[in-house]
Amino acid sequence: MIQKPEHVAGSAAPAILVGLFVSFGGILYGYDTGTIGGILAMPYWRKTFSTGYVNKKDGLLDVSASQSSQIVSLLSAGTFFGALTAAPLADFTGRRIGLIVSTFVFIFGVILQTASIAIPLFVAGRFFAGFGVGLISAIIPLYQSETAPKWIRGAIVGCYQLAITIGLLLAAIVDNATKDRDDTGSYRIPVAVQFAYGIILIIGMLILPETPRYHIKKGKNEAAAKSLSRLRRLDVDHPALIEELSEIQANHEYEMSLGKATYLDCCKGTLGKRLATGCLLQSLQQLTGVNFIFYYGTSFFSNSGIKNSFTVSVITSVVNVCSTFPGLYLVEKWGRRPLLLFGAVGMFVCQYIVAIVGTADPSSQVANKVLIAFVCVYIYFFASSWGPVAWVVTGELFPLKARAKCLSMTTASNWLLNWAIAYATPYMVNEGPGNANLQSKVFFIWGGFCLICAFFVWGLIYETKGLSLEQVDELYAKTSKAWQSKGFVPTVSFQEVQDLGVNARSQSLADMEAGAQRKRSVAHIDEKFDYPEKVEV
Repeated sequence: MIQKPEHVAGSAAPAILVGLFVSFGGILYGYDTGTIGGILAMPYWRKTFSTGYVNKKDGLLDVSASQSSQIVSLLSAGTFFGALTAAPLADFTGRRIGLIVSTFVFIFGVILQTASIAIPLFVAGRFFAGFGVGLISAIIPLYQSETAPKWIRGAIVGCYQLAITIGLLLAAIVDNATKDRDDTGSYRIPVAVQFAYGIILIIGMLILPETPRYHIKKGKNEAAAKSLSRLRRLDVDHPALIEELSEIQANHEYEMSLGKATYLDCCKGTLGKRLATGCLLQSLQQLTGVNFIFYYGTSFFSNSGIKNSFTVSVITSVVNVCSTFPGLYLVEKWGRRPLLLFGAVGMFVCQYIVAIVGTADPSSQVANKVLIAFVCVYIYFFASSWGPVAWVVTGELFPLKARAKCLSMTTASNWLLNWAIAYATPYMVNEGPGNANLQSKVFFIWGGFCLICAFFVWGLIYETKGLSLEQVDELYAKTSKAWQSKGFVPTVSFQEVQDLGVNARSQSLADMEAGAQRKRSVAHIDEKFDYPEKVEV
């Protein structure tokens, strides 16, 4: 059980409830991602959207590998551009209004998909729905990380991945319920259900507060105090609330004294190192192969000779949801680094077992059962580690002035790889001219990337458990190696830096200790925090 530290004042319940509700946006992401796999396998949809191609497996009208690739990948293309657009939207309108606008874009895409009876309008709808999902997927972790208490931030941000898994499960259930309909309801019902999800999110965001860090960023200190008071259930003049708000404000003012963060600045110094870490983390999350299961799992299991492939997809989705709960607990108990290492090694072993068994005896019933079993075990390792923790880590990495820009770029890298995998998979797995026909051998590729994941975590992922977002800046300033980050204790107070003034950057260690007693030196603070040089505006 994760318990609030005794020295922490106020109540965490409002922030936790806010974070959990905002996670609901993950259902839009998961459902829209998961529903297409079932739709592609529906007989009525295949007949309606076919342009004359006949599937050699069952002799029925179908879409070709290139059309399937286009239909699935257009969502990911939209999400890529949506994620990049999230930064200016979130910084201009705010995190809360930004989510509302994003959801309206998503709903427009759903309308187009529901109305379609041919491929062009359907893929246009998937692009716009993807654009909305991309916006949402970048803003939600931003909102959560800026409102959650540091002692439970990892679990709250991780709930976004839990919502994604619930969305995938709901998609599998609805697809399974409508797959045998011999009318447009077979695919229109699963698509139209998303209206309800969007409306719920919009109504909730009209009620919830803006993040206090965004108000500080905009110079609205009184609004920031009210927002934090609501989230911590403390009076605006409570000493604990004043201290937390003062530290956020002091840190932001120090950052801004060194100049604003442009997109180019985000690629320099330790900020550039953090951006590279976040982009690689999100890219590798996709390269573990999880979306192969949820995009093409129904078709893959069917082509592998497994009966009731829709039922198998429901089972894998249930495993995905249930396995996320251990991850939400372990991310705060074990920390980020150990959990990511645990998941990478576990996924590597499972992927290679699936690849070996599926390649050695693809027609055996025993082999099919082993394949399904280890796909489920693989999903357990992913859902309890890389699924939620990738969002947790990227939500913690960046300073306030660059957070929206950097998060949009890390999320865009996730969607770029998502698009590449969605586009390439039919050519990698399917039979026919120009296709690699890898079938189960594709799991050798995903397993190889899982091994790379383990080395990546060891070399680049810093342990940020229990640190405030402002203290993460100090961690990266003082710790040059990721494997040295465990047990880091922050010592710099940005309120003291603010009190001493910007000229404190030139003071010596002795001067600082004489002036601050219990704090370590902030001498040469420019070198320690390695922000971009101050720019003239």
